[in-house]
Amino acid sequence: MSADHVANARMYAVDPAVRAAWAELFGWVSHASGVPLTVIDHAAPAPLEELWRRGDLGLAFICGYPFASGGFPVQPVAAPVPASSLAAGRPFYASHLVVRAESPIDSLAGSFGKRLGWTVEHSQSGFNALRSHLLRHRREGERLYSESLGPLVTPRRVIEAVLADEIDIGPLDSYFHDLLLAHEPATAARLRIVETTEARPMPLLVAADSAEPAVVERLRDALLAMAEDAAAAPLLARLCLRGFAPVEREAYGILLDEAWEAQAAGYLMPG
Repeated sequence: MSADHVANARMYAVDPAVRAAWAELFGWVSHASGVPLTVIDHAAPAPLEELWRRGDLGLAFICGYPFASGGFPVQPVAAPVPASSLAAGRPFYASHLVVRAESPIDSLAGSFGKRLGWTVEHSQSGFNALRSHLLRHRREGERLYSESLGPLVTPRRVIEAVLADEIDIGPLDSYFHDLLLAHEPATAARLRIVETTEARPMPLLVAADSAEPAVVERLRDALLAMAEDAAAAPLLARLCLRGFAPVEREAYGILLDEAWEAQAAGYLMPG
């Protein structure tokens, strides 16, 4: 029997009901794989970087940009495939640029000169995708926004900042938004999407580099099998997922390319 490994889905634990669904999924995977998984709480403001450095990590989400950057001792297990049309059956997502439903902003250009929010610099959806999307609108040395407010750290905090009129527009992970629509429709109704970035590879589930290959293989096999198991269908539906896919490491290279392009242009901070 393998030693216990920890599991965490903080990045997509939208609310208590969704957090419980992820715990149920980890339990399902643990049973199917025979790998003991202990679900742990690692809520904000605890740094995600601490989670990604754990030697007993069995399953946890990491954003594609820090994964591609190679700065953390993790190995890929599987990537979620959202049920949305945006994903089109692939482990892909994007960033929605959202405003308050009643905001007069009706286009991305209409938000320029106002207040922008962002999550944290290692985030693809909350920082790098936003910066790359704005780069095409920016002239060298020009500021697009009067204020660039961050780190707001989490998608939930971006939502709160938009609704509290602390910022005028902010990035929201499209899969997080899928879960919000399904589980908090009243909150989702208070937001309006102005524009959406290009679809890019999803955050993925990873294990510690030190996890035994056989353990990782059993976890991967269990996740990949979920889509074909009728008993798992209701759980996947609650999590707005079609299932899980193998990780194509090379697909994440585009995230580094886009970050380097923005940095080479001197665009270090979205704003």
